[in-house]
Amino acid sequence: MKVTDPIADMLTRIRNANAAGKTEVSMPSSKVLVEIARVFCEEGYIKGYEVEDTKPQKTLHITLKYGPKRSKVIRGIKRISKLGLRIYSSADKLPRVLGGLGTAVISTSKGMMCDRDARKLGIGGEVICYIW
Repeated sequence: MKVTDPIADMLTRIRNANAAGKTEVSMPSSKVLVEIARVFCEEGYIKGYEVEDTKPQKTLHITLKYGPKRSKVIRGIKRISKLGLRIYSSADKLPRVLGGLGTAVISTSKGMMCDRDARKLGIGGEVICYIW
């Protein structure tokens, strides 16, 4: 089945699996989705991710992370830049999610990164999503 917005599909799958208390979630893979998973992993929201070479398309497996007593690490996840409305931000106006407690994933000319790294490098880009 062809999905029109694979990033929104990925975020919804993670949100639903997290709400259901699942340990792993799978989805069709792409380079962009793997980069978003890498940023989530670096920021400590997921345990890890793995790309499995299956036919007809590769599959991305994300291992979700939970705290002690199965408390959720991911409290919320929101798509910002959509297909119909792209949201771009300059380096000095990058958003702060929950006053710095959350993370904004930014697609820059240097690749996908969190808002802190983009601010440090002084580059802006497309605001993909918020996670907190």
